[in-house]
Amino acid sequence: MTLKDYEIAKELKERLSKTVQLVDFKVFGSRARGDADEYSDMDVFVEDALLDKQLKDNILDVVWEVGFENSLVICPLIFTSYEIEKTSARSSSIVRTIMEEGVAV
Repeated sequence: MTLKDYEIAKELKERLSKTVQLVDFKVFGSRARGDADEYSDMDVFVEDALLDKQLKDNILDVVWEVGFENSLVICPLIFTSYEIEKTSARSSSIVRTIMEEGVAV
């Protein structure tokens, strides 16, 4: 991951932490691997303790704001702790890949 990408992800995590109870936050995909080009989006994994529609909307608002301010499309993948720990989501290929290859911020 480039330093600029890390700084954007760090800013996003800090701003999200003021809104929700973050359990985990990782960057994954091409930006995490370091093979992104100037048009690549930033994929982020967001795990929150509890989530309702209002909190999800708050997350999406913050993600959009940080992306807009940095001229970057940020695509969040949002899960609750319950979904990661107790449902089949934890064994999905995307979640396994994020846990193995995602970059913690």
